[in-house]
Amino acid sequence: MELRIRNLSKTYANGVVALDKVTLTIPAGMFGLLGPNGAGKSTLMRTLATLQECDSGSVFFGELDVLDEKDEVRRVLGYLPQDFGLYPKVTAYELLDHFAVLKGLSHKGRRREVVDGLLQQTNLFDVRHQRLGGFSGGMRQRFGIAQALLGDPQLIVVDEPTAGLDPQERVRFHNLLSDIGEDKTVLLSTHIVSDVADLCANMAIINKGHVLLSGEPQKLIDAIDGKIWERFVAKHELATFQQKHAVISTRLLTGRTLIHVVADADPGDGFEPAKGDLEDVYFATIAGRNAAAAALR
Repeated sequence: MELRIRNLSKTYANGVVALDKVTLTIPAGMFGLLGPNGAGKSTLMRTLATLQECDSGSVFFGELDVLDEKDEVRRVLGYLPQDFGLYPKVTAYELLDHFAVLKGLSHKGRRREVVDGLLQQTNLFDVRHQRLGGFSGGMRQRFGIAQALLGDPQLIVVDEPTAGLDPQERVRFHNLLSDIGEDKTVLLSTHIVSDVADLCANMAIINKGHVLLSGEPQKLIDAIDGKIWERFVAKHELATFQQKHAVISTRLLTGRTLIHVVADADPGDGFEPAKGDLEDVYFATIAGRNAAAAALR
């Protein structure tokens, strides 16, 4: 089913505008929401998960009114928040079984079948009798997905799921999310560009409560083809280049500073053409509504 968000706004009591008329259409499959810390991603995730009220706007999942029909939404929702607590002295099986009871799986035999199946799916079956306090970060995240999948949800919201995971666990978690996203609507909120590049058929970039860009990752990359330029500069030259050019990113590479700029034509100054990627799209967009973002319009 399709998730339709229209003109969603939220301002906190301290005056911070977390969401400013956010409008998005999220189809079935994996959808990536990219943005830096403080962009409004978690506020949007909590609102969609029926945990937080908005000030105005509408959200529909199919025919369900997400803002007004919260109990009905929770029956089809799976949610993995950015931070979630676990009882360290309880085993994975015991806690997942407890969550299954809360989800309404009262028949013991059926519940065992579901819990065993989810532990298999998340590659935790062999450690199902291990206490959660001994789980690694990646194992905790996979357990979080297992609990989010209870009740066979059609809408799954995951907030910063790979932050802090080592490379091996990130790959394992990516594979798990890919399998889940084949027949459900999965909204992945993250500030890690490669997560979206690897997993999502559709995406949006959000910053300071505004949706700045949305579309298919490859089409957004195609839009900057021939417009990304790079060169190495000395550290003391960086400020000068930032003043003269639309610098969208800098990184230290082999002890030297590599900068990327956006320009419709050769900017001179020794720049060479670079093959743009989703990271360039992201940085150009976050740079603001200026020369850097214009190349993407």
